[in-house]
Amino acid sequence: MTFKHIRLLVAAMVAVLVALAAATAAVLGALAPAAGSAETPVERGKYLVDSIVACNNCHTPKNANFEPIAGMEFAGGRVFAGPDYRAVVPNITPDKETGIGNWTDDQIINAIRNGKRPDGTTLGPPMAYRFYRNISDSDVKAIVAYLRTLKPIRNQVEKSVYKVPLPQSYGPTVTSVPDVPRTDKVAYGKYLAVSLGHCMECHTPLKNGLPDFTRMGSGRDGLVGAPGGGLISSPNLTPGNPDGIVTWTDDQIKIAVTKGMRPDRPLVRFMAYDWYKNMAPEDLNDIVAFLRSLKPVRNEPTVSK
Repeated sequence: MTFKHIRLLVAAMVAVLVALAAATAAVLGALAPAAGSAETPVERGKYLVDSIVACNNCHTPKNANFEPIAGMEFAGGRVFAGPDYRAVVPNITPDKETGIGNWTDDQIINAIRNGKRPDGTTLGPPMAYRFYRNISDSDVKAIVAYLRTLKPIRNQVEKSVYKVPLPQSYGPTVTSVPDVPRTDKVAYGKYLAVSLGHCMECHTPLKNGLPDFTRMGSGRDGLVGAPGGGLISSPNLTPGNPDGIVTWTDDQIKIAVTKGMRPDRPLVRFMAYDWYKNMAPEDLNDIVAFLRSLKPVRNEPTVSK
């Protein structure tokens, strides 16, 4: 075999190896998303906002059918009225005049976790500050990163009115919160349901005006904001309620969370089902694991569920 033949043979072998490498890369590239390629902060923020945190559920005005008004996403204006307040949800789009476009990232984070405006004044309910204060640094930064990408909408909303003084703070100022390991299904499920979704704000009874976490998940009376007005109750989710979800399958719990359907009838359209349906299956699994871990508490909310 001449040198020329050897050189041609080597070139052919190199071409085959290059082709194989390209094919392998193509296959791996196609598989990468399914394997969970690195999630950007904006992607993580969008997922949280559009699912368990469900910001749009409150920050977008709704029509008579309790449906978000198209074109007004995150622009505020929805009203929550109670005996002691008339809260008007603010515009959280990047509009610089009527939204949060002039706020820094740290100012937005401080508003979410500590309930403070840039001028230091206290924000009021129904924003779940006592729960959001436990959102991790990486997740709250991701939420802010996504909010920055929203379409600015000019929508000046009226000021909220509170007949009772707002607290100076909702607790010690939060400056840093570590991530909750996703390998601990119960702990991460609690993080999703309590810190991000603030589910236990509605599903925990009050004591002296504050959630009584010694009875976490045992239901609550007198919730305001049901379609058409009036008060409703949240059911007892603990194993202390023999007629509750302790008798439901995992799939039945997930259907209730994402579709608003009990095994026997529809639920009142109060929870953010339109957003919870976007949760990843593994997150729903972890929430169910957390609910299964709740301490049994006997409590029977009285208003229709």
